[in-house]
Amino acid sequence: MTASGPERPLIRVLYDESRADLRDPGRPRPVRIHLWEPEGVPDAPGPLVVVSHGTGGSGGDMEWLAGPSREAGFRVVALDHHGNNHVDGYEPEGFLHVWERPRDVTFVLDALARERPLGPVGVAGFSLGGYTAAALAGARVDPEILWAVLTGEVPLPEIPEFPGALEALRAKHPLDESSRRALDAAGADLSDPRVRAVFQVAPGVGGLVTPESLAGVRVPVGIRWGGADTVNPYEVDTRPYLEHIPTASGRSAGPDVRHDDFFAPEPADPEVRFRVGGEAAAFFRRHLT
Repeated sequence: MTASGPERPLIRVLYDESRADLRDPGRPRPVRIHLWEPEGVPDAPGPLVVVSHGTGGSGGDMEWLAGPSREAGFRVVALDHHGNNHVDGYEPEGFLHVWERPRDVTFVLDALARERPLGPVGVAGFSLGGYTAAALAGARVDPEILWAVLTGEVPLPEIPEFPGALEALRAKHPLDESSRRALDAAGADLSDPRVRAVFQVAPGVGGLVTPESLAGVRVPVGIRWGGADTVNPYEVDTRPYLEHIPTASGRSAGPDVRHDDFFAPEPADPEVRFRVGGEAAAFFRRHLT
């Protein structure tokens, strides 16, 4: 456990006994959280904003998205998704078993709710975290498309953080009938009724989610994307969310904004991520308070 201050989160590792550690199946799945508490303890449960990082990132890197909501007075928690964060290292399931990410969030909400009552919850996510946020509102991955990706029938986009992720997954989980059945979890309903609003930034996996599931989303969804994003291109990844979610609205963060501008140490536009983080905080003020 790490001590926190007004701008430093309390860092804790929670353990989900219902799922196994990807490196040591005899141990429970770890989920690290970075928790910022508002000053003072409110008499009634206050809103909570959950932040989900992008592929290979960490909750500790998400200050640009978490900070403005914290400054707006929200309780904020950012997660490190097991097997997909650079703090603990990578495992292929962390990159390709994307449906485990929303389960991480629900597990964390359950753990926090045992400590004190929760108010309305909003989820903000960048890149793969954008899918995570949408899944908690009802978005479902199509298992048939995902199976086609795993078998090579549909090409997997390059994963710079883990170039051999697909081959590594096949080595750990041969493509047999049991692997096919495991994908049923990808198409399950992972929504959490506590989630009242979702904010996506340069969201991923849009080409794998079903339009029918997106049409069933009922909570407000705000979306921002980069006009020059070649990692999660608008047409492939953002447009399905924007067109099929009836409650979705959004706009480009700028015609020249790249995916890297949201996390690179020296982005081409150093202001864009902080501007978008502020827009996320304003979105949650509108829908959670």
